[in-house]
Amino acid sequence: MAERRPRMSDNIDYKLFINGAWRLGSIGADLPLLNPATGHELGRVAVASATDLDDALTSAHASLLQWSNTPAGERGALLIRAARILKGKIDIAAAALSTEQGKTVAEAKGEYARAVEMLEWNGTHAAKTSAPYSIDERRIIVPEPIGVVAAFTPWNYPAVLNARKLGASIAAGCSVILKAAEETPSAGVYMIEALQEAGIPPGVVSLVFGDPPMISEHLLASPSVRAVSFTGSTPVGKQLAKIAARNLQRCVLELGGHSPVVVFEDADLSKAAWSISEYKFECAGQSCNAPSRILVARSIYKEFLAKLVRAAEKIRVGAPDDPETDMGPMANARRIEAMERLTKDAVDRGAKVETGGRRIGRPGFYWAPTILSNVHPESKVLREEPFGPILTVAAFDTIEEAIAEANDTEYGLASYFFTESPKVQKRMIRSLVAGAVSMNHLKGVSADAPNAGVKQSGYGYEGGVEGVRAFQNLKLVNGVKELLLSH
Repeated sequence: MAERRPRMSDNIDYKLFINGAWRLGSIGADLPLLNPATGHELGRVAVASATDLDDALTSAHASLLQWSNTPAGERGALLIRAARILKGKIDIAAAALSTEQGKTVAEAKGEYARAVEMLEWNGTHAAKTSAPYSIDERRIIVPEPIGVVAAFTPWNYPAVLNARKLGASIAAGCSVILKAAEETPSAGVYMIEALQEAGIPPGVVSLVFGDPPMISEHLLASPSVRAVSFTGSTPVGKQLAKIAARNLQRCVLELGGHSPVVVFEDADLSKAAWSISEYKFECAGQSCNAPSRILVARSIYKEFLAKLVRAAEKIRVGAPDDPETDMGPMANARRIEAMERLTKDAVDRGAKVETGGRRIGRPGFYWAPTILSNVHPESKVLREEPFGPILTVAAFDTIEEAIAEANDTEYGLASYFFTESPKVQKRMIRSLVAGAVSMNHLKGVSADAPNAGVKQSGYGYEGGVEGVRAFQNLKLVNGVKELLLSH
């Protein structure tokens, strides 16, 4: 078991960070932090009260003017320093994340490398994304910080998502209140510590934990908050959007997914099976971008299914700190219950379990990599986001059928396909309804690219220039004769 962070007090391992200082919650409440590999308690996490949230709002609002007027190049330089500080702590930070979340240490290190990349990219491009630019000889656009940002991040990829939201909003000149996941608090703490060591002024960033509904309701009730950034489930995202409508707060929502993979006759079947298995079972399948529905041309269906089953059965499930482990436990007991429910429903409707389909008999929250075939169209696993190590496989006869099946979901976050045919590639790119489409490989979104869902997968962009623009107002200035495009 990885050693956890030193305790910040006699009974609280993780504190709140408000107005430049670490502190306990004002009412002294805390939450247990569990190790998903054992089910045992790791430590305690401080809970923010309404008073703590008011203090965070006050300090964020008070720091906004000075921070927004800080030259964008200086803001960017601070993010780059923070990235370098965080990079120097990757080993200890990844060990803590692995212990709290259940992903392997190798996966956690990879996630922190992406988090560093997020901070660096936003830091490097801060001056450019904040600089005025011309439309024509008499009009310019002046990007200005939108104001205080309330950011909400989940437990599945907390380091990279904390960095994505903090990096863009800080680069834009906003102050941020980060409500990080209570299940993985170290990712928030290491991120804030890096920013603090880099010299972030008091109040520009705050970190809170606690009761998510209470925190979101309280923060969004404040007119000081002008933008909301949330990554999580579609139902929660809709609720946040409803609350944000009261004050017309801008929302950036990355929500659920149910991603298809279409495999055509001319695909490299071994490559496709290996790529799908590797990407799917990373983080025990707890990713909204992870593939969940595999559609295979009927002529190659049996051959591909056999290859995919073999690939899944080679996944070594075990303790996340064991270097031989490919897939660790699921994050909590709720995810195990969901896997049991979805698998039972599919089997009751006639599905065949090709491999897995069961909880692994050891302490902690372990579920075997699972592949289901002959799944009835009304099965819950085809309608709900599985968010776990379950794949369904079905055959198709025509490209029209494959496209219809791939798009037959309320979600639209990511879609994938495998084919060497340029004609089919063009058809699939045009036809798949998703925020991101990948061909002949499966990969996460990099720092320089905009990422967004469509349909019930959310709206607004994270990543790239568009991700910074999400936290800016673009002021139109008319009648300018001599353009002064400096910032």
